[in-house]
Amino acid sequence: MPRLIELNHIIADGTSTYKGLPGPVICDFLSREASRALYAEGTEFHIGRIEMVANTGTYLDTPFHRYANGEDLAGVPLAKVTGLAGVRIDAAGPAIGREAFAGIDVAGKAVLIHTAWSRHWGTERYFAGHPFLTEAAAVYLRDAGAALVGIDSHNIDDTAGNTRPVHTVLLGGGIAIVEHMTNLAALPATGFIFSAPPPRIKGMGSFPVRAYALLEG
Repeated sequence: MPRLIELNHIIADGTSTYKGLPGPVICDFLSREASRALYAEGTEFHIGRIEMVANTGTYLDTPFHRYANGEDLAGVPLAKVTGLAGVRIDAAGPAIGREAFAGIDVAGKAVLIHTAWSRHWGTERYFAGHPFLTEAAAVYLRDAGAALVGIDSHNIDDTAGNTRPVHTVLLGGGIAIVEHMTNLAALPATGFIFSAPPPRIKGMGSFPVRAYALLEG
């Protein structure tokens, strides 16, 4: 039977994803206790409320994240983020060059880069010295026809400076990015289907996703 593999981090109240960005605030809008006054005896409901920045947890970047005229969350086609044949690439970094993808067919694929950096999630170590792609690697993946690129690291770009060439190249090529992934070690090198659809929100370029893989066979 096919098997589903979670590739996302759980979002909890206060979860820290990116230095300088606030963690989410998760609370009651209507508590179960308060709802009892609104319904018949024995009937209660909970309505939650969350306040957060878009770049929280495991999230998808669409072209609008980088480009004002790019596809936003409402505009990105499902075919670009759902039901994609996937390949897992093992790379340690910190700088991951185009040689990491040599001899691998990435055309039309979700290319998921397993660095094992997600083991530092929830610690200060997660934020510095993380693995990232080089600009040359991004150009190679774009030109080779990758459909989507994901990584289990703090950022797909080197954050030591203020340029973001990988975001620029991939999103400029219409290739969505999934960052802050986890559990990629549970995937085979090939033979899985990847999905990470976001909600259809107009005017936003990034949002958390429940990224997952379906193992074939």
